[in-house]
Amino acid sequence: MLSRAARPALRAAAQSAARPATLNATNAATYATLREIEGRLKSIRNIEKITKTMKIVASTKLTRAQRAMTESRKYGQTSNLVFEKAETKPIEGEGKKTLIVVCSSDKGLCGGIHSGMSRKTRAILAEKPDIELVVLGEKCKAQLGRSNGKNMQLSFAGIGKDVPTFADAQAIADQISLLPTDYASVQIIYNKFINATSYEATIIEAFSEEAILNSPNFAAFEIDDEVLANLREYSLANSLFWALAEGHACEQSARRNAMDNASKNAGDMITRFQILFNRTRQAVITGELVEIITGAAASEE
Repeated sequence: MLSRAARPALRAAAQSAARPATLNATNAATYATLREIEGRLKSIRNIEKITKTMKIVASTKLTRAQRAMTESRKYGQTSNLVFEKAETKPIEGEGKKTLIVVCSSDKGLCGGIHSGMSRKTRAILAEKPDIELVVLGEKCKAQLGRSNGKNMQLSFAGIGKDVPTFADAQAIADQISLLPTDYASVQIIYNKFINATSYEATIIEAFSEEAILNSPNFAAFEIDDEVLANLREYSLANSLFWALAEGHACEQSARRNAMDNASKNAGDMITRFQILFNRTRQAVITGELVEIITGAAASEE
């Protein structure tokens, strides 16, 4: 049997042996938290580098896109001027079909630029459910395909990879002209470039041959009926080129703004996590000091 004098010493030794185990477990959990914070900091810094690079790339592309947009306006506005002078209006009535061409792109990470056109298209379809769709770009195709897939007649991929050209618009206009339905009205929905920070979903009207022929002042232009189909297809290509170029400029501007906001948010997160890392690291150091002092005091006893 142990003597009564030896029992308190053994009890103190047992308590001092159990105390470091608890502290070691706490420190191990704190070290794991430190590694998690450090890993997340590294990930956020990598994201910040990517978003800053994408912002620089978008800023470079925006300059080219604005130049192409200015040149494309000459094509579209010239065609519109002819129809304004001729007082051309779309033909309405029963049995007259309308086609909507939605000009989006395949790329994302540019805010709600595609969602705005999809909302405007859905609003038109809510009033006239029999309208048919041609969608340029995978983004609006995916959005409209879920709600209005039955209205979609034609779609194009590979849009927006580079600055649009008139040849691209002409190829799309050729495919639209091959559709079996003779549309009384073709409406092109695109993002109109207002300034570097704002844009608006807008509609351009591309008139049918019948609408052009029935224009009140059409005779003043002395255009033969044999070339009327060519005029209609050429004006459609002009309007598509204008819409694609403006939409491309809006996309690059929106992507630059989105990447700028993402970089700022990443910087704020880095600041917060750096403070958290420093505080956690200080807590670990304090815990280790407490453990050393406690162990030294226990050994002295």
